[in-house]
Amino acid sequence: MRVIVLSQWYLPEPDFKIHFLVRDLAQHGHRVTVVTGFPNYLTGRLYPGYKIRWRQWETIDGVRVLRVPLYPDHSRSGLRRILNYLSFALSASSIGAALCGPADAMWVYHPPLTVGIPAWWIGFLRRIPYIFNIHDMWPETLAATGMFPSSIAAKWLGALARFVYLRAAAITVDSPGFKRNLIEKGVPADKIQFIPDWADEDVYRPVPRDEALAAEYGLSEHFNVMFGGYIGAAQALENVLRAAERLRDIPSVQFVLIGGGIDADGLRQMVHERGLPNIRFIGRQPAERMPYFFAWADALLVHLKRDPLFEITIPSKTIAYLACGRPIITCTAGDAADVVRDARAGLVCSPEDPAGLAQAVRELASMPVEQRDALGQAGRQAYLKNYTRVVLGDKYVKLLEETAKMRKMRS
Repeated sequence: MRVIVLSQWYLPEPDFKIHFLVRDLAQHGHRVTVVTGFPNYLTGRLYPGYKIRWRQWETIDGVRVLRVPLYPDHSRSGLRRILNYLSFALSASSIGAALCGPADAMWVYHPPLTVGIPAWWIGFLRRIPYIFNIHDMWPETLAATGMFPSSIAAKWLGALARFVYLRAAAITVDSPGFKRNLIEKGVPADKIQFIPDWADEDVYRPVPRDEALAAEYGLSEHFNVMFGGYIGAAQALENVLRAAERLRDIPSVQFVLIGGGIDADGLRQMVHERGLPNIRFIGRQPAERMPYFFAWADALLVHLKRDPLFEITIPSKTIAYLACGRPIITCTAGDAADVVRDARAGLVCSPEDPAGLAQAVRELASMPVEQRDALGQAGRQAYLKNYTRVVLGDKYVKLLEETAKMRKMRS
């Protein structure tokens, strides 16, 4: 089977789900071509060694990768974000369509929604059915994060979404709420498959504590409540600062925020202005290193802004946390809270509730170590049963094979 994978983001950008799916397809003997942009996520600056060209071919783990030009950006500017999204859509629709070659099926990663434009156009020109993998629900995500609050923009994006959804051979979503959302929008239920997100078992796993790492980053002799991932509007991490103020009476407790994003500098400034000694920032780290930080976590933190959209969103970090076998505090509602609650892997509190977060930290800190470890182990077992790459990656491979067979039957 010949497969095109279309995504604005790809290695060396930090989205390993796509690469592992690509690698699994190649290992199953399928011929894969990735059409993507030049790497610039999370900072909006091109990665070292890359320069914008009209096209660039690479080979990564035996897979052909075609990079097409885009306007690099990851700022708060709505205009520059639009240029970023539309420039890739235009390049993928023209250069990508011309150079990607024939295929039997195409797998498309969303966000952004604008990737649906080249998905439809390449599919139309080359008669390739596409599977649309929805990881973010647009336009709701843009409204929730304040990126494009305009009702007119939401209307146009909603129209584009319906156009793309109806022309997809299949749609995959990583939360039950996303499926309900699409059905309410008129997408046929039998077109939608719920396939949870995964964390790669070769990366996210329990590891021994590294004393040297703890000494370097100030993790020893603390009760560490650790957040790892993107720091932006959706995460609403100013709530962590308010909770930290309520926990000054427990000197051993510290919040450790690992990662970067457009809100990171603002949070650092707020911590400085409030004189909070129990907040520690650690910059973005390679995925392979994260389990060694998580090993020092007495609790791993998931936090999302209070918004109806995020009640149907399961952050990918939730699954990575389960895989690493540490207790979880999730300040979420809906689907993400259900994952932690059903796994019996930790505590659940309301989003944007500093008193609730502080109380959850107090409750975990007062638990015997054996009880906390039992929560982590329960999460690990839920991960092994439901969320490994081997289990879920095979579902994508099977869906692509079924889609390719449908194409051959129609031709």
